[in-house]
Amino acid sequence: MYINKTQIRVRYSETDKMGYCYYGNYAAYFEVARVESLRTLDISYKELEDEGLLLPVLDFSIKYYIPAYYDDLLTIECSITELPSSRIKFTYKTYNEKKENINFASTTLVFINKKTRKPTRCPEKLINKLIKYIK
Repeated sequence: MYINKTQIRVRYSETDKMGYCYYGNYAAYFEVARVESLRTLDISYKELEDEGLLLPVLDFSIKYYIPAYYDDLLTIECSITELPSSRIKFTYKTYNEKKENINFASTTLVFINKKTRKPTRCPEKLINKLIKYIK
């Protein structure tokens, strides 16, 4: 299993009338965690796009346990538990500063050929980076 941790602080503009971090923000937070996770593997989204690949989200699910609040420093633990094929799945656990798990989520993205707009295989270089973490 490959795991990377990213920290994000909840900004005031990201809270709702109840003072909670608005639920819709988590999709953007998870995108940051996903991009940074790949970056730690020396894979960049920009590089993938320059090579003719797109990575649209196929599905997104989330379960909320407790809210986050303004100025909370969140740690998002982003994991890849299986080798990608034409799809790659990420899971996320978000923790507050008290180390309480505030949510669990997953996204599945599809590797798409930029020219044909059809699904394609995961680049070999990404598989080679992940294979040492995933048995």
